[in-house]
Amino acid sequence: MLRLGDEREQDLAGGVAGEESREPAEVAADAFRRGLAGRDRKALAAVLDERVEEDLDLRGPPAVDGLLGDAGLALANELARRGWRVIATTRQHGGGPRAGADAWHERLEAESLEMTSPQQLAALRERLADRRLDLLFVNAAINRGNLPIDKVPTEMFTEVMITNALSPLRAIETLRGLVRPGGTVAVMSSEQGSISLNTEDGYELYKASKAALNQLMRSYATRHADDGHTKLLIDPGHNQTQLGGLDAPLTPQQSIPAVADVLEAQAGTPGLRFLDRHRQPVPW
Repeated sequence: MLRLGDEREQDLAGGVAGEESREPAEVAADAFRRGLAGRDRKALAAVLDERVEEDLDLRGPPAVDGLLGDAGLALANELARRGWRVIATTRQHGGGPRAGADAWHERLEAESLEMTSPQQLAALRERLADRRLDLLFVNAAINRGNLPIDKVPTEMFTEVMITNALSPLRAIETLRGLVRPGGTVAVMSSEQGSISLNTEDGYELYKASKAALNQLMRSYATRHADDGHTKLLIDPGHNQTQLGGLDAPLTPQQSIPAVADVLEAQAGTPGLRFLDRHRQPVPW
């Protein structure tokens, strides 16, 4: 997801009564929201999401039902509900992306993107050249089943690694120049990518792809340590999406508002963090 803003700087200063008794992250999130309100809620978000365009319903409410849902789409809706303008990217399918959206008073727009295509990423960068992002958020993941690694075909390994690890970082590198000073660059990750938490068998390729994503994001953060951006890897939990399946314990409606809280609370805190939806660090 991209979160894009207008040309005015965020006002994160000021306080509210009782802040001394609240968690710093809660205070920061409230200050962030006050900053949005102070500029007529002009911040703009876009969702970079590996999702077929016909599945993206920009006309409905933010709730996304079970397996029909998607974490990236749910986050786009949640940000729009909070007052962000949102650009949701989709994989082109048939015709061009849907023109316009009225779900949140025209706060949602659609752009076409196949994230695995460097050419399409470059074209999106060109189309957004005059925009400035408060948040760039990327969500891309596929899972090709529960195979031991020695049974994984080379083509499958390549497909999963390109989609889950290489493409998100290509997207970030292509679009990072649009992120304003003090903005946030974030990627949807998973505790499945934690090496130290890998104590149960299963889904070896998916785990490896998320570990690769985390490592690449860490390399990115090292290379761009002085850019002042907040950098986040976020584990939303195991959700009932097309990726997570119907047996997952969470729905996007339950987890994604908490992810949005994390994004708002961490705004303006440079450096890389790997956090879950409860704002707790996830072991690398």
